[in-house]
Amino acid sequence: MLKTTDLLDLSKTIAAELFENAEYPWQVLGNIKSFILKLGETLPSDKFEKLGEDVWIAKSAKVFPSAYIAGPCIIDEDAEVRHCAFIRGSAVVGKNCVVGNSVELKNVVLFDNVQVPHYNYVGDSVLGYKAHMGAGSITSNVKSDKTLVVVREGEERQETGLKKFGAVLGDNVEVGCNSVLNPGTVVGRNSNIYPLSSVRGTVPPGSIYKNADDIVSKN
Repeated sequence: MLKTTDLLDLSKTIAAELFENAEYPWQVLGNIKSFILKLGETLPSDKFEKLGEDVWIAKSAKVFPSAYIAGPCIIDEDAEVRHCAFIRGSAVVGKNCVVGNSVELKNVVLFDNVQVPHYNYVGDSVLGYKAHMGAGSITSNVKSDKTLVVVREGEERQETGLKKFGAVLGDNVEVGCNSVLNPGTVVGRNSNIYPLSSVRGTVPPGSIYKNADDIVSKN
């Protein structure tokens, strides 16, 4: 369940090319910046405008005047970036996405229709199509001992070689309010995370995560 094709519908992002040669989605994290710089220069001027240094915003997107956006960044069509959002750079915000009040993004790909609407931190992460993070839920992207992040699936370990890696959410994942996704968390498609959860490792697709010892399949 860890492979890119198991987790993500690549037809639902402007960044599909970024993932084409990535067996696992976290392998793209070091290439987001360069990809944006390359793609941005090719975006059609009738749909996108370049604002500031290396920031491309769709003309149909709604960006509140109080939002801060650092490049490189692409904000796709009909996205909404709300009051006091803080985009620190190397961010792809997909079509119809919502980036809400006081949300912070850094080195991320948000697929189309992702919602991070209230006080979220999302760093060094990939959020699949229609993924939603409840108010106050965050990705924790650095281990407390500063060692490299490992993805765990049962007894198996996948070495990522990354010091900074937050989470990968598959398509249609729902994360409950005030949850923490610890470094290297991978949540399979169509799964739900209970509010106030501390999640690490992997959550199978089609599951409800209540706690680490209580993960059940949806009926």
